[in-house]
This record gives sequence, C-alpha cells and structure tokens, in this order.
Amino acid sequence: MTTPRPPEGHAGEGHWGHGFGTAPVFLASISTILGAILFLRFGYAVAHTGFVGTILIILIGHLVTIPTALAIAEIATNRRVEGGGEYFIISRSFGTTIGGAIGVSLYLSQAISVAFYMIAFAEAFRPLAGLVPWMTPETFDPRLVSVPAMGALAILVLTRGADLGVRALWAVAGILALSLVLFFLGKGTGSGAEIMSLSRVPTHDPFILVFAIVFPGFTGMTAGVGLSGDLRNPRKSIPLGVLSATLVGMVVYVLVALKLAGSASAAELASDPLIMSRIALWAPIIPIGLACATISSAIGSILVAPRTLQALAGDKLIPNQRFNDLVAEGKGKKNEPRNATLVTVAIALATVLVGNVDLVARIVSMFFMVTYGALCSISALEHFAARPSYRPTFRSKWYLSLMGSVLCVLLMFQMDPFYAIVAVVIMVALYYMIKVTRGADDLAALFQGALTQATRYSQIKLQAATNRRVDGEWRPSVIMVNGRTFDRTSPFQFFSWLCHRYGFGTYLHHVPGQLTEETFTKSRALLAQLIDMTQARRSSIFVDTLISPSVASALAQALQLPGISGMENNSIMFEFGATDGAEVTEEVEKGVRLAGAARMNSLVLRHGEHFFGSRATLHIWLSWHDYENANLMILLAYILLGHPDWEDAEIRIFAAVPRAEAAERRATLMEMVDSGRLPISQKNLRIIPTDDRVDFERLVAARSDSADLVVLGFTEQWLAARGQELFRRHTTLRDVLFVAAKQRILIE
Repeated sequence: MTTPRPPEGHAGEGHWGHGFGTAPVFLASISTILGAILFLRFGYAVAHTGFVGTILIILIGHLVTIPTALAIAEIATNRRVEGGGEYFIISRSFGTTIGGAIGVSLYLSQAISVAFYMIAFAEAFRPLAGLVPWMTPETFDPRLVSVPAMGALAILVLTRGADLGVRALWAVAGILALSLVLFFLGKGTGSGAEIMSLSRVPTHDPFILVFAIVFPGFTGMTAGVGLSGDLRNPRKSIPLGVLSATLVGMVVYVLVALKLAGSASAAELASDPLIMSRIALWAPIIPIGLACATISSAIGSILVAPRTLQALAGDKLIPNQRFNDLVAEGKGKKNEPRNATLVTVAIALATVLVGNVDLVARIVSMFFMVTYGALCSISALEHFAARPSYRPTFRSKWYLSLMGSVLCVLLMFQMDPFYAIVAVVIMVALYYMIKVTRGADDLAALFQGALTQATRYSQIKLQAATNRRVDGEWRPSVIMVNGRTFDRTSPFQFFSWLCHRYGFGTYLHHVPGQLTEETFTKSRALLAQLIDMTQARRSSIFVDTLISPSVASALAQALQLPGISGMENNSIMFEFGATDGAEVTEEVEKGVRLAGAARMNSLVLRHGEHFFGSRATLHIWLSWHDYENANLMILLAYILLGHPDWEDAEIRIFAAVPRAEAAERRATLMEMVDSGRLPISQKNLRIIPTDDRVDFERLVAARSDSADLVVLGFTEQWLAARGQELFRRHTTLRDVLFVAAKQRILIE
C-alpha cells in the first residue's frame, strides 16, 4: 500500500520516492505525444483527409485532450498527491468508487499502450529487413522485433526501476528534437501538393476511422502524471508539465502536417509509412527518432501502468484478496511496483502478439476516450457542486470540461458504436461492483452537490419571480405539521397524493418539548424513519421534524417558514380521525385560525376506517355560501387524479345553488366543462336548485355517503359561528376534505 507523503516543505520530503522535478513530467508527456503516430501514421492522415482534414483532426483531438489536461491539472492541485497518478488524484478528490471505476479503465489503456508503442518500435526496423536474406520490408513481421524487445524492456525496468527510465527520457528528448529539426530542414520528394489543397487519395478511409487511428498520438499528455508518487512537488509539476507538453505537442503536430502536405503527394504519403525519412535532411534520423520515441513512450507507460495498478490494489479494489496483496506490495525504500509490473508486462505481451498497430490504436483510443470522458464529466460536476472540500489552486472552466465530456461521448460512438457501448457498460459495471463492495456511492454524493447548487439557484430565482406569478399559474405548495404521524397512515398518504406531481409538500413531524440534546437526538432518529417511510411509499414530499413546546407554537413557526421548493407555502393541511376526541378538533380549529391570519388556504382531512375505499369516486359539493372555495376545490380534485392511485377515479360535481341563480351557474359550469377546463363529463355535473330551508347535510348524505372522498367548502364565518363542530358534520360520509380558500385562484 502507498506510504503517506510527508507534508510539503517537510524535512523528509526529499526522501519520498525519487523526488523528481517538473522536467520528467514534461519529457514523459512530450515524448509520448510525439511518438509512434507522428512518425508512422501522420502521413497516412494527411493522405486520407488532406491538409485541412488533418488540421481538423488535430483541433478536434485537442478539444478533448486540452479540457482533460486542464481537469487533471485542477484535480491535482486540490490536495497532496501520492503514488498512483491520475487514479490517486481522482480517488482522493471524488472517492475510491469513482476513482476505482476510472482507474481500472485507465490502467488497461496504459498497459495496452505499452504494447502499442512496442509494435510501433518494431516498425522502425522495417527498412533494415532487406539486409536479411530471407526477408523483405514487405514480408517483415514486426513481432520478430517487438516480442524480444518487450522482454528486454521488462527486464530493464524490473532490474533498474524508474531512475533509468527518467534518465533515458533526456536522451530520447534530444534525439526527438534533432529528428524533427532535420525533418523540417528537408526538401521533400519534389511532388508536394499545395498546402491548403483538399486533395487526398481516391480510395480514402472515412474521416472518423483516420481520427480513431491518429487520436492516441494526442493522449500522451497524461504519461507524466503517473510519476506523481516520485515527484518532489506534484501540485506544481503536474499542471505545468502536462499543460506545456499538450500545447507544445499540438503546435508540433500542426507544423508536421504543414510540412508533409507541402513535401509529398497524397499517394506517396499513403503508400510509405516512413515517408518522413524521404523528406528529412538525413533519412536515417527518422527511424532512429521513431525507435527512440516509441521506446521512451513504452518506458513511460510501463513505469506508469504498474503504479496505477499498485495504487488500485493499495485501496483494496481488486476482488481477489491474495492477488490484491501481491500486487500492492512494493520493493525497497522507493516502493517499486515489481509485481504490478509483471502483470502489466503479461497484458502488454499478449497485446503485442496481435501485431497490428492500427487495431491496437483503435482499442487504445476507446479506453482513453472512456477515461477522459469520465474525468471531464466529474470535473464539470464538481464545478456545479461547489463543495467546500474541493479547493484546487488551479481552476479550469466548467464549460471546457463539459465540452470535453460531450465530445468524448460523441466521438466514441462515431468511432465504433459497438465498442463504445461495451466500454460504457464496462465502466458502469465496474462502478456498481466497487460500490457494492465498498458500500459507498461517491457519484451520488457528487450529484447531490450539483443538485444542491441547482436548487439554491432555482430557489433564489423562484423567490424573485413570486410577485410576477399570475393567478393561472397557481400550484399547491402545502405544509403540514402533525405529531401523530406514526399512529395513522391516512393523512401521510393523502398528503403524498396531493403533492405527487403538480404541487410541493413539506411534512413536519412535531416533537413536543424544548430543544435539548435529548430531543434533538430523538428528532434525528424520527427523521430517519420519515425518510424511510417516504421512500417506501415513493412519496415526492420533503420531510423533517420540528421541536416545539406545543402544536400551536409549532404551527406558528411552520407558517412563517420559507417554502423549501423556492415557492412560498400557500396552503396548510390538518387532519383528525372520525373517532378522535374534542381536544384534537380543537387543535385543528386553532390551526385553521392561524392559517387564516397568514393568508394561507386551509385543508382539513377527516378520515376514518374506510381509507379512501377503491379511489374510484370523488364528489365535490359547491354551495351558495362558498363560491370563493369552488376553484380551489375543483383544482385539488384534479390534482389528486394526477396520482396513479386515483387516475381511474371519476369526479362528480354537485352545485347546490339558489333557485334564482340556477340557470346562470349551470351555464357557467357547462361552459367550463365544454372548454375542457374541468376534467369531468356533463353527466357528472349536477345543478341542484335550493335555498336556505333545505337540509344541506341530508342533501349531501343522500348522494355521497358511499363516495371514496367528498370535498366540502367552509368559510371563516362558518367556523366562527359553529366552531369545531363544523368539521363533525356529515357523519354518514366516509373520508372528507374540508377546504377554505384564502387566495384568488383561476381555472383558465
């Protein structure tokens, strides 16, 4: 397992790993960027897409790699970096569940990259094939070179470690620079096309295939990140080394494309993989440069990949415990990952035996796309989440990370839809496997942070827009304070129905008493039960607890609370059982009076043992005393029908109106039905001409005593005249919702 790094500036810091500076990060990255693709496949790219198409490939490729480099630089400066490169940076910033899923994909891309570079290294020896009597450049098999070279490289790294690899980078970088200088000084074949020409070979490959083959050349910028555990100051060296290598590499690729397009014809570029040697001032320098670039890239990858695997094993992310411990083990004071190197060599050697540089390049491209897409996505999410624990000293831009993420997904599916789907499925499967094993959902925490920020922003905007809201846009924002939550199920269930789709509900369980450590602890335990209850019922309501000496004081507090949804709370719901005593209905009466003072609509649910029956019939009774309640009553019934439990219910409206107004009220209600503003049919609308002498209670009982829910209106005047007995009327009805509107609501 990785040993913790001493704090920066600590006296022992120089003894950590190899204590490299920024130069090895830059050299490892730039020598990987300017590697096999540049020397072997860039002439092919110009031949098949033209100069302009090649520039487009460079630009699109760097629209992926630059945001990724910026994201890596940002994440690397968030906290102290140890061994494991990108995996360590990601896992310590976002959790080992996210880090592990990306880390496995990253490791595979690094391990396969070793094989890719060794196959390309063998291509440097193709011009020498003619010196062997029984072989020509056309019959040359690169595996004759790549397999023994792979073995020699493995022995070298296992015996000499990272020190030799980093020293070799200096020599390789010098030869690379010399080969490029001699290439640019060359005069070419004398048959170059015009620089801006779109000419390409007649039977050219599709643009996206060329891109898939060339793209691995741009991905080398992360090679130096894998040395994180051996850097003296990784928070400085990683951003500086990675970003400078990315930008220098992009400039060199553009200049090479320009030189190739102006120095050889499309046919020559397509037919000769080593066309650069025919253009260079001294031809042998190109195979030498190719050999050095590819072997240095292979060294970089074979140094980085085992350290990634060792870090994964150090965090116990490999399922087999024995293998996990074996791979996590390091040798010597510098913690050299010998066992992880052997595993990497085995994977690389198996890939080398494939022998096809283009096929391996496409596989590498897909792995890197998955890794880079995940990195950019997480960086963008972190910007939105704005967690205080995420404090990088270098900041990228959220839109650059988002652009990189989107481009990765689009390009993956353009390059190979089947393998893109396989790659995404593997990444998701890895994440869930690690989540189940470790019991942590890091992605959920990250999304929670982003959603918190989105909620904060929307609440501020909604509050600012409150005064501009028109009556026709009214929707319920209901609050409920109840101390009998766990004694009865009907009120909580009804509240959930009411706030399912069209409205927002805040349910507060009242905990009696003063705020003390004991009552607070109790309230947190009850809150956990409430959350479990909402999840079990799939309720779309916000739940919490409220500690207060009495129900009245709890109501007074709740009525002044801001709306959780960003809307002001406009309604409050009360409940009591048909068999409850007078003290409960007295509590409801006082609550309704408080709600009236706060100009909030009051909903009083009287429930019994019927539990809303089969949720098939819903009766609304409109009387001549409470026309102002009518629209709210009808709208609440319609909202109930939005829940799946009530979707098959039938609404019936009974309007008991004065005889003199019967015709007018009938016409108004019929017009609303005809225009579709009421979700009922004409046969379910009943106008009952009546007067004060009619026994309204008997009228309702005769028609609605078997209804699953009856909605009745009431007014403050009625409540003042009759008190709590107002809610005790209509004893033959089953479940009843009493409604008092304090706001003007239109049904448009």
